[in-house]
This record gives sequence, C-alpha cells and structure tokens, in this order.
Amino acid sequence: MSKIATLEIDGNKFELPFIVGSENEGAVDISKLRDLSGVITIDPGYKNSGSCKSEVTFLDGELGILRYRGYSIEDLAEKGHFLEVSYLVIFGELPTAEELIQFENDIRKHTLVNEEMKNIIDGFPKTAHPMGVLSALTSALTAFNPKSVNVENEKEMYEAVCKTMGKFLVIATWTYRKSMGFPLNYYDNTKGYVENFMRLMFELPTGPYKADPIVVSALDKLFILHADHEQNCSTSTVRMVGSSHAGLFASISAGVSALWGPLHGGANQAVLEMLEEIHKDGGDTEKYLSKAKDKNDPFRLMGFGHRVYKNFDPRARIIKKAADEVLATLGVEDPILEIAKKLEVAALEDEYFKSRSLYPNVDFYSGIIYRALGIPTDMFTVMFAIGRLPGWIAQWKEMRENKEPIGRPRQVYVGYPLREFKSVDKR
Repeated sequence: MSKIATLEIDGNKFELPFIVGSENEGAVDISKLRDLSGVITIDPGYKNSGSCKSEVTFLDGELGILRYRGYSIEDLAEKGHFLEVSYLVIFGELPTAEELIQFENDIRKHTLVNEEMKNIIDGFPKTAHPMGVLSALTSALTAFNPKSVNVENEKEMYEAVCKTMGKFLVIATWTYRKSMGFPLNYYDNTKGYVENFMRLMFELPTGPYKADPIVVSALDKLFILHADHEQNCSTSTVRMVGSSHAGLFASISAGVSALWGPLHGGANQAVLEMLEEIHKDGGDTEKYLSKAKDKNDPFRLMGFGHRVYKNFDPRARIIKKAADEVLATLGVEDPILEIAKKLEVAALEDEYFKSRSLYPNVDFYSGIIYRALGIPTDMFTVMFAIGRLPGWIAQWKEMRENKEPIGRPRQVYVGYPLREFKSVDKR
C-alpha cells in the first residue's frame, strides 16, 4: 500500500504522494501542490527539495557513504580506473573487457581539437583565470559540433560521450599551457587517459616527459573520487540548462562556470590559499588552530569538515594514502606542505576537532597533491572539472532520457504591490 502525506492549510487537507527511494530515502511529492491548494513551498538553496529521481549516485552524509550506480567508492577507487568508472557512471554498468577497450579507442578518435580553437584561446590574456577560459572553450566546441545530439539514438549519444571525454581533457590542459606561455600539446593515442593528462600539461618541446606511475595512480583515484556527487550546484546547473534542450557542450560549459565558485569547486584552492597565509605569517600552526577554535574569530580552517558529510568524508580516507605516497615518491621539500602535515596531525588527534568531526576532507588532500605536482593554485578547479565530467554527462543524459520538464522554480514575491505610474515632473 502506497503511503500518503497530508498537508493542512487553513483547515483544508491535501493528500500528497509519499515516495521511497531504493535506499529508503523518503520524499513528499509536491509537484501537484499548487494545482491542489494554490500555494507553493519555499526552500532557499534547495536544501530540502529533490529536483529529480536519479539512478547515478547515492550518498549518505551521516554514515559517510558514497556509491556510483550501487558500487562503493572504496571498491571503485581500489579496483577500477577512471575511464572504467566513467563508463559505469555514464552508461549504468561496468564495461566488459571488450567494451572498455572500445571505449578507450573511441575516445582517442575524438581527441584532436579543431585548429581554429587556438584562435579563441589566443584571444585571452595570459592572466585570464583557467576556469573562465575552460568555460568559454567548452561552449565554443558547439560551433565545431553544431548538430544537436538525439539522446534517443544510442549510437549518437555514445559518440557524443566519447567526443566530450576526448576533447574536454585536451582543452582543460590548454588553459594551463596558455597561462604558462607554453605551446599547446596534442593527445598521444599510444598512452592512457590520465597519463595523457600529465603529458599534455608538462611535456615541453625541449625534451620527453615521463609520468611517474605512482603520480598517475594518485590522479586516477582523485578523478574517480570527483566523478559525481549527487545534485550539487554544478550538476544541478548542468541538468537545469540541459532541461531547456541546450546541447551537451553548452550545458557542461554552464557546469564549469558553476563549479568555478569558491563555495563549490574552489574549496581545494581555498585550502592552499589558507596554507600560504599561515606561511606568510610565520608558519605558526598552533596559533591558527587556536584561532579556529575561537568562536569569536572569523578564521576558519579550510579543507576540514564537509557540508554534506557530517561524520567523515569517505573520499578523504582513500586519497590520504595516495597523498602520502606522492609526497614520499617526489620527495618534495615545501614549507607549505609541512604546514599542511602539521594541521592534518593536529586535526586527527585534537579532541576539539575530533568531537566536531572536523577531519581533513578530499579538498585538503587533493590540494596537497596538486601542490606537490607543481600545478598552480588557479588550476585546481580545472582538475576538479576533469574528474566531474563523467558525472555531468551522466546527469545530462539521464535528465534528457527521462524527458524531464524544463526547470522553472517558483518564487514568493515580496516587493511592492501595484503602484501608480507618475510622470517625471511629479516624482
């Protein structure tokens, strides 16, 4: 027997369907509420509003659970690799060996970016933020791929996925090359996806570049951990823009812009900026730990705790080990990273932080890894975008296949009531 929720307004009762998800999450379906009662709900930030039903990602912030398509993030990070997990997130099932080889080869077919795209990137100054450049380049891909994707055509949708995965990685690295004044690199089809990222970023014409396998493995894990995270700001943006039947590139470009914000994808950048601030002030971590404990002090430790995960971030446990391996392998001596290590130890051992579940999160460790690799701070969010790409594609694909209506939130108007217009000489 299906459950019903009853809402009473001014003595009038309205029955609303009650929906239960596959992980026993409950939701009241208010889609007909305005038709029935003439009222709407209001929920700034949509913190308690479900915008869709989705099969892609499940997370439980209280228990520290994250799963893609039913697979735990721990299993996927340990046993899978990024393109394998991308296939799972986008198409719903883990690929067979043959499907995975085909997927990798089909992505390679689309890694060559039209030479005219260089004219667009040349129009940006070297000082342009890489995320702004990435958003513009992603949108510009529409000009070179003007045909809209028929989501009901499996072959067309698959080709669009491969094209997006192939070209986005290249243009993402071009934003770094532009800022450094380096010549733009091209994808090497003899190498893997994550290894290609390292080569696209760092190989110079003056000599060959060989990526360390431990570094490649760490980045592969980081991309997996970022692949999707339910209906966050950028993912909701991709779905909202796509609901107007805007194309895949345009929708992902909007997602890049949403991710750019410091309250979303800029969190790992904020971590490094905080560490640099502490370093400039003499590197006294105890001073800043005390400031973090003082409720009257506006200072906050960036990269500790999480808005969604109320206990611990399951992704942080995975990437901590990878961060330790990268630092040990590279043997980096950096005062900024030394400060990070001291903060990490304090937060893991100090009762104040433990009692409040203010543990280092994935942004803390990803920032450390990127710093150790010599990736500039303003490229951190671009790294996030590369990892999140399969999630954006999957959510856009799901939204279109489900024929979801165009997004159109309501509002409660609190402005002036009707006013009489007065001519300018009477104002």
